[in-house]
Amino acid sequence: MPDADDRNLLKRAYEAWDARNWPVAAEALEALARRHPEHRHAGVWWYDAALAHKFLRNWARAYELGREAAARAERGTEDPAFWNLGIAATIMGDWATARDAWRGYGLPLADGEGEIVEDLGVTPVRLDPAGRGEVVWARRLCPARAEVLNVPTPESGRRFKEIVVHDGAPNGEREVDGRSFPVFDELLLWRESPLPTTSVQVRAATADDVHALVAVFTERGYGAEPASGVRAICACCSEGSVASDPDHVVHGEQRVSLAAPPEEIPGLLEAWRGGAPEWRSWTPEVPDGESPAGR
Repeated sequence: MPDADDRNLLKRAYEAWDARNWPVAAEALEALARRHPEHRHAGVWWYDAALAHKFLRNWARAYELGREAAARAERGTEDPAFWNLGIAATIMGDWATARDAWRGYGLPLADGEGEIVEDLGVTPVRLDPAGRGEVVWARRLCPARAEVLNVPTPESGRRFKEIVVHDGAPNGEREVDGRSFPVFDELLLWRESPLPTTSVQVRAATADDVHALVAVFTERGYGAEPASGVRAICACCSEGSVASDPDHVVHGEQRVSLAAPPEEIPGLLEAWRGGAPEWRSWTPEVPDGESPAGR
């Protein structure tokens, strides 16, 4: 690149990149790519410009520039240009482009039109990574979206059965029964859940009683998350390798987060209590100074 202006523009782009000044980096890289569309590095410039817009959460621009990057990438070689385009196209609702991007990356997807809904197994997802960073288990509907299977804590801002878009780069892992699962960071909430989270206090004599409570809700398509199944760890550890037991609960008194229509919760809890009333009880969480009305 003999032109001094181009060399200065390239230097400016990657100095901004190193400083995480994404707007400047994206602008300079796009300018270079448009000036020299046939340059051997044009695909890299398009990719990095699209990636900078991804970091900015400017999905329309990440989609537009990502198409340029993918057009210059080799199909079937797991080129990340296709993955980033797949994420952006998913968020923009362009399912045809998303399908083509996943296939361009090298992933086998079933034929179809419209929204991609498959069962690609379960994975841990870190909700709100810039905030509390709560990690939940989720069912992958496509390479970029997953449906939350746990009942997140109310503080997480997320709900049971919400669908989130997640990143493609793992950030930590969870090990279950000797198998490792990559943890993906949430990018945004894609579809809200109609099921609010309600917290109650329960007393159960055995772990089986706790599992029975969970079963009462899951059989109806709802969720129940005992506090003893939630493990608090620091952010640094969370982004490493952590052994996990999703089924671990203990008996005794504890908080349980419930995802169900509020008007149905008392009846479901009473059905659970009725199975062993001498050692099962529940009490709704109420503000300080008020009297509980549970069993």
